[in-house]
Amino acid sequence: MLDWNNITTVLLDMDGTLLDLHFDNYFWQHHVPLRYAEKNQLHIDDAHDILVPKFKSAEGTMNWYCVDYWSEQLNLDIAQLKAEIDHLIAVHPHVVEFLDAIKAQGKHIALVTNAHQKSLMLKMDRTALHHHFDDIICAHDFGLPKEEPEFWSKLNEKLSFDKNQTLLIDDTLSVLRSAQQYGIKNLLAVLNPDSQAPQRNTEEFRAIKDFRDITP
Repeated sequence: MLDWNNITTVLLDMDGTLLDLHFDNYFWQHHVPLRYAEKNQLHIDDAHDILVPKFKSAEGTMNWYCVDYWSEQLNLDIAQLKAEIDHLIAVHPHVVEFLDAIKAQGKHIALVTNAHQKSLMLKMDRTALHHHFDDIICAHDFGLPKEEPEFWSKLNEKLSFDKNQTLLIDDTLSVLRSAQQYGIKNLLAVLNPDSQAPQRNTEEFRAIKDFRDITP
């Protein structure tokens, strides 16, 4: 699937790619509505009816990924609520072996995430994956989500990668399309971002079931 001899830089998404998206899906679909209902003395169904349009309107923007934005919008301490269920944070199978294998080959490895710094810190504290990366890039530092093609030019200013020798693995198709528009040559999607959900259609992108598929 990959010619590792022609890849020098590996860009890796976090949520849904390296980490099981079950944590995030459970958090936004169940835990936040529950706490919102409790705080506002609502039935859980009414809480869902209020929250779902708010979430939809922010998808694909920097606000969608911003812990502080949602804390303000919902009058909830989102960082604290995430910590309440941090036992659900889990690394996908075979990720560590993959990271070790590409590190041994001398690849430059960067975590590139839209996640807010508070979420990133919580997840790195829980998983200790940060030891495996040469760089950790948070989209909030650029003020642009990965869905924006301009994000990738800002990233390249920071990392100086060769687009033809770079691999991006991400579970979000709109992010992969953005990177493709920028000119990154090697792109892979993820079939099972959420271990509790069925495999999905990754449309025009090749995809991995787990990291054994591409471990050199």
